[in-house]
Amino acid sequence: MNRNDQQLYYTQPANEWEEALPIGNGRIGAMVFGSISRERLQLNEDTLWSGFPRDTNNYEALRYLKQSRELIAAGKYAEAEALIEQKMLALNCQAYQPFGDLFVTWLNAPEQAAGYKRGLDLETAVAFMELEADGARYTRQAWVSVPHQIFALTYRSEGKAMDLEASFSLPHPSNSSSSSQDYTIEGRCPTHIADNYFGDHPYAVQYEEDRGIIFQSKLRALSDGSVEYTAEGIKVKDATYVYFIGSIATSFTAFDEQPHQHYSLLSKDNLAVLDAIKGYTYEELMDAHRLEHQRLYKRMSFTLGRAEEGHELPTDERLARYKQGAMDLGLESLYFNYGRYLLITSSRPGTQPANLQGIWNHRVQPPWNSDYTTNINTEMNYWPAELLSLSECHEPLLQMIEELAETGARTAKIHYKAEGWVAHHNVDIWRMSSPTGGHPSWAFWPMGGVWLTQHLWERYLFHPDLDYLKEKAYPLLKGAAQFCLDWLIEDEQGQLITSPSTSPENKFVYDQGKVSSVAQASAMDMTLIRELFEHVIEASELLNEDEPFRTELSAALEKMVKLKVNDKGLLQEWDVDFEEHEPGHRHVSHLYGLYPGTTIQQPELIEAARQTLGSRISHGGGHTGWSCAWLINLYARLGMKEDTYTFIRTLLERSTYTNLFDAHPPFQIDGNFGGIAGMAEALVQSHRESIELLPTLPEPWEAGEVSGLMARGGFKLSIQWEDSKLTEATILSLYGKPLQLSYKHSIVIIDETSGISYNGNEVIETVAGHTYRVQLA
Repeated sequence: MNRNDQQLYYTQPANEWEEALPIGNGRIGAMVFGSISRERLQLNEDTLWSGFPRDTNNYEALRYLKQSRELIAAGKYAEAEALIEQKMLALNCQAYQPFGDLFVTWLNAPEQAAGYKRGLDLETAVAFMELEADGARYTRQAWVSVPHQIFALTYRSEGKAMDLEASFSLPHPSNSSSSSQDYTIEGRCPTHIADNYFGDHPYAVQYEEDRGIIFQSKLRALSDGSVEYTAEGIKVKDATYVYFIGSIATSFTAFDEQPHQHYSLLSKDNLAVLDAIKGYTYEELMDAHRLEHQRLYKRMSFTLGRAEEGHELPTDERLARYKQGAMDLGLESLYFNYGRYLLITSSRPGTQPANLQGIWNHRVQPPWNSDYTTNINTEMNYWPAELLSLSECHEPLLQMIEELAETGARTAKIHYKAEGWVAHHNVDIWRMSSPTGGHPSWAFWPMGGVWLTQHLWERYLFHPDLDYLKEKAYPLLKGAAQFCLDWLIEDEQGQLITSPSTSPENKFVYDQGKVSSVAQASAMDMTLIRELFEHVIEASELLNEDEPFRTELSAALEKMVKLKVNDKGLLQEWDVDFEEHEPGHRHVSHLYGLYPGTTIQQPELIEAARQTLGSRISHGGGHTGWSCAWLINLYARLGMKEDTYTFIRTLLERSTYTNLFDAHPPFQIDGNFGGIAGMAEALVQSHRESIELLPTLPEPWEAGEVSGLMARGGFKLSIQWEDSKLTEATILSLYGKPLQLSYKHSIVIIDETSGISYNGNEVIETVAGHTYRVQLA
């Protein structure tokens, strides 16, 4: 494996947060700055949120639903929008919180140093720093362990002793103390952050003594020098090595339980973690961390071409050259591998899902609350999970959907007198399912839960396990479909539509200059519901149950309004062909059925989608990081190689910080995850009946290899290509499903149910003279 696409490195410390390097174990995260004399680890813990369980539903909303529909039917869209804003929205969700900072001051640091280097090794999930001064060599490592649930910052010296002081600094009310074996910091999260989602002025932050999440960290130092613990921190003298090892505990227990207020319980939890590692050497702890990370990370590999000029340069210099037009395929594969690393380190079984910033946030008042924004961003975070053999990393999102169905059932009844469950645009750790406060263009969107259910179905498609479908996925899919059946209404032509309806965050122009975001039957609504109904019908057939409900859904599908193409050849975003308010809008919600959905398959709709993309982009669309990432996936699905690669380059050139974080701007991690999903989509697609190999291979990617990609149906693939031609593919069947392969429009079908068996040594000569080895698990 090429080291140049497995390591980020720099020749100077980070000055800004967006230059620091992320480490994490899904629960605990840290940004490592690599400063010489005063190291900073900015710490996070994924259950640190403002607020507490509360009823956010608006008990008056239902009273105005009929009136809003009547206004829309009469073409009084702006009046309906105003009514919804005033009467049918609810409270803002809560915000993800930083823990604080660990600072380590090197008291006798050299005034001048040589050979400085800091970096992040993606294969080991270790951030490092090294330098030389006065004949001595100094190294640092920082990492966060999954097996032992600790964070570590280590110092080593070869030649001279070090004097160090470590202390925490928190942005919250806090107290510190010490014992003979550890230094402790305790803090409290705010209970409220005022409803100011997009405002320019600071949020109002409120702390209460008897409510909200409390937290604690204990830090220990293992060293060959002298160690002193005080209430101000840890002092270490005359050391050639120091291992700072810490644990974090919070009082969060569940989304529907009040956080406890007992620091003694947090202390007990932290001591249990730290005492459990007493019998291990540092090397053993590091090895356990590294092996667990590599268990997921080494499932796949991705390499492009040969090394270009500049591949040995520091990452920031490589990126700068790339932004000036230089070719660097190694940087593109580094970006891909970095995205895999970020998902592994921000989302693990038993943790919270990756939010807008993964798990890395340094603000008490983060942009967009660093929440779960379910009109694209949360879903985009998990587009690559199944595809890149990281199904375990998908589990936190699937668990959140299960929890959201509980809160969403109450919201469905209270807001809409509907069965099933609903979720809107913003979700937090308390699984808020009601509309947020704000403007209807984004706050009123009862399709969040419907979109999330696609992840349940995708999980089944990649891992066709009927027990999972029956016990986990189907009840949640059915609940979302029950809500949609109640939400749909008949229009004057007897067609089923949604009303009120929005297309996420977009607006339209009508009646000679009036502007609104509220109408009926947006393409996004109808596509989401159509695909959900189709998934539930198929699941019902597979499980051989719920035939009456299946029949009801089939009847509804027949009556649902269909997508339309307007006179300009564009896909209509609403049922009425309104004038676009922002022709270059960042959302392309009406193209959901192309990607990540699958229902845009008819030639006329595909062509309309192509024209719609071209129109959006010609007016400035794709200007945010995540929006650009979506374009990569859409063009990959369309088989448009040049455009796919154009937006891969655009994502790195225009929307990437020097630490390779996605720049919305500001930082949002969805662009990283959406970007690598699109890169994989160019190599393998399996959303139709066959597995398509290299369907949208960009011309600059003329040579490469990838192993460990997953395809729907439960297949694991490794493929190689030279001169833009497939040279070899190995497909491992994990579930014994029939296999249909496609390459350059030629198809081979291998029906494993026919009794024909293959093994890894048998070669099947198939399409166009290319070789496939098919293996059965």
